[in-house]
Amino acid sequence: MFAAAAFALLVAMVMALVRALMGPTVYDRILAVNAFGTKTLLMIAVVGFLTERPEFLDIALVYALINFIGTVAVTKFVRYRSLGFPVGDNAEGEL
Repeated sequence: MFAAAAFALLVAMVMALVRALMGPTVYDRILAVNAFGTKTLLMIAVVGFLTERPEFLDIALVYALINFIGTVAVTKFVRYRSLGFPVGDNAEGEL
């Protein structure tokens, strides 16, 4: 049963990868890469269950945090063309 879930996740990962490569806009590509990361997270959890190694859930949680931070950073970079804070006219750097 879980092997079928792993196979279905692989198919979904391939579809997300195709969408990331052929997406018409950069936002479609960001969303596809985020979906690919989420599917990878689920794959790590399923493989951990199949091999009876609960340590894989810790790895999956760390991967989820990295996926989230990476998605936010790439989205911010696409929007502002910089990862720093936008600086206004004043010295404090308020928006």
